[in-house]
Amino acid sequence: MTVPTLILHGDGDQIVPARNGRVLVEILPNATLKIYEGFSHGMLNVNADVINADLLAFIRA
Repeated sequence: MTVPTLILHGDGDQIVPARNGRVLVEILPNATLKIYEGFSHGMLNVNADVINADLLAFIRA
């Protein structure tokens, strides 16, 4: 896969460890990894304002 890819992870995620995002960014050639300090697995809902701003910035870039 060579399309630009944004990988978002919270370092407080107890379900999917942030190290999984680190692995993905190593194997996907055009991937960008953003790890959010203290964000949980539910960060898309709990921290929607921050996540949405970063998603929009990535899409616009």
